[in-house]
Amino acid sequence: MDDMTVKVTALSHRFDRETVLRDVDMEIPAGLIVGLLGPSGSGKTTLIRCMIGLLKPTAGRVEIGGRLVPDGDMPRNLGYMAQSDALYEDLSGLENLRFFGSLYGLRGRAARERIDGVLALTLLAGHERKRVRHYSGGMRKRLSLAIALLHEPRLLVLDEPTIGIDPVLRAQFWGEFQRLKAAGRTLVLTTHVMDEAARCDRLGMIFEGRLLAYGTPREIMERTGTGSVEEAFLALRRASNGDAAKGAA
Repeated sequence: MDDMTVKVTALSHRFDRETVLRDVDMEIPAGLIVGLLGPSGSGKTTLIRCMIGLLKPTAGRVEIGGRLVPDGDMPRNLGYMAQSDALYEDLSGLENLRFFGSLYGLRGRAARERIDGVLALTLLAGHERKRVRHYSGGMRKRLSLAIALLHEPRLLVLDEPTIGIDPVLRAQFWGEFQRLKAAGRTLVLTTHVMDEAARCDRLGMIFEGRLLAYGTPREIMERTGTGSVEEAFLALRRASNGDAAKGAA
């Protein structure tokens, strides 16, 4: 699947009686960094889980490269880094990488080369034989990113990848994101950090399950007549609350 353009059409999702996504439409072009900005509970994680096939939406559809993403069938050319670590704590970092590499079909010399590459990339070389339960929070984040990059996916989906890490490591992550983009990869990441949102090529602002705006950060600021991403988000949020109040009246 060479074309990793993601198209989300009229996507809605409910958990029991609560609607967490409402008619989301967006298209994510290949080869860009696209951010999803919103507070905790706004629907960002639900959106990306529907986007990659881990959740079946209540309504609407998702296509990647022109192909419908079915429930539970995550495309193999996709790397996913969840917000919570999905690591085996009793295994070493190296053993985790070998295990996940085997799931991606990496064997022998190819597996060794890719593991060495992602260890160097995430600054974990020299720590790979430690058991994960002895890793710091930042090292766990780095290992999770290494696993997501292991099979060289053309689409990388990252849920709050920099939450809880120090500014130096955050800068290193963003340096790698830019290198991946330069290599033609597509990145989709969730964040509630305004300066990270401003670095994205496209930005989707989400509040209470609604996509308030989607475009370049500059386009959104011009549309709202504001001078920063934070001011733009607050203006759109106020407008959304006003529309909701009118609808309830």
